[in-house]
Amino acid sequence: MKSTFKTLFYLKKNEPKKNGHVVIMVRITVDGDQVQFSSKLDIHPDNWDTKAGRAVINKQSADKKENLRVSSLNKTLDEIRSAITMHYTRMMNVDGYALPEKIRNAFLGLEEKEKTLISYFTQHNEQYAKKVGKTATQKTYSRYELTKQRMIEFLQKEYKLSDIPVKEITVTHIENFYLYLRQECEVSNNTAMKFVQRFHTILLFAQKSGLSFIDPFGNFKFNFDKTDRGYLTQEEIDTIYYKEFKSKRLEHVRDAFIFSCYTGLPYCDIYTLSSEDIKIGVDGKKWIMKDRGKTGVESFIPLLQIPLDILAKYEGKLKNGKLLPVISNQKMNEYLAEIAAICQINKRITYHLASHSKFFYLLNISELSILKNVTANDLETSYILFLSQLCNIQRTL
Repeated sequence: MKSTFKTLFYLKKNEPKKNGHVVIMVRITVDGDQVQFSSKLDIHPDNWDTKAGRAVINKQSADKKENLRVSSLNKTLDEIRSAITMHYTRMMNVDGYALPEKIRNAFLGLEEKEKTLISYFTQHNEQYAKKVGKTATQKTYSRYELTKQRMIEFLQKEYKLSDIPVKEITVTHIENFYLYLRQECEVSNNTAMKFVQRFHTILLFAQKSGLSFIDPFGNFKFNFDKTDRGYLTQEEIDTIYYKEFKSKRLEHVRDAFIFSCYTGLPYCDIYTLSSEDIKIGVDGKKWIMKDRGKTGVESFIPLLQIPLDILAKYEGKLKNGKLLPVISNQKMNEYLAEIAAICQINKRITYHLASHSKFFYLLNISELSILKNVTANDLETSYILFLSQLCNIQRTL
């Protein structure tokens, strides 16, 4: 069935301006459905033909400037009608239907503004920010914000654009963004791939928001370089733990790090650890019972003697109810590098490395408990943590 389409111009006479002019309105009708909006143009009612919906020259007027303005006005109205018709035709050819509101939004540029990459980036990041401290971390939010900024810079440098409609993104844009990150931002392959992954997340967010388009990532292959994550042996952990440091700051960093080695908790969970997270288990011993900050997964972690001794060392001595002397992650990593040098450990030690250490040593817990405790934010990390703990069970359960 053929669609009926019409564009009409009429005057909004109930709100005249001081000079007697009134606004020219635009009405779009498709199959009986209508939408109207201001053309941002105005005219004196005496110069308007209601039936024709066009401006006419008032023959009795001697104002040549006004008559000239009326003549150019009709040309503008014709251009508006032509543009609206073009949007209607495009929608019918692409979607098979056209709604008056969608035609209006396309003409006014609202449709493209609402469905562009950067606008979806903004929407996603604003929503993500509300999850920080609950089911998301500030660090991950900052990474999404940085990805948005890199995308803005990329579009400006490569295409001279401030934004781009999502539907116009192709696999070529993805590949060019990757190359921009490698060459202009001088990041590694894996870091660039992480940026591209977050780019893909935004497109998936756009789809979940109701935007229909073909995902260009269907033709893109992620290629991560295999890296040696590294780990600390029990001997190296003991060396760090029993080392006497002259500096209190190194001692504090060492204690927090060793606590993580024996519990598997990452920096974000150690930082927020409170007395409410320490509870007595069914075995009568102390356990950490805490939701993981990054994944939201509930964890049950038994406290061995060394982490218990570390907690006892700082009990009641820290401000704001903190259990451990945790400083910023950046400073922790700087001091850990210093600790590694002092202990003559020829490895790049970061706080994240604690998760890869052979922790949960001599634990008398079941494999089922292990699986529950080591759920990480990606399959590879979970697998590494599972194996590292499973291989350290020294007793038959």
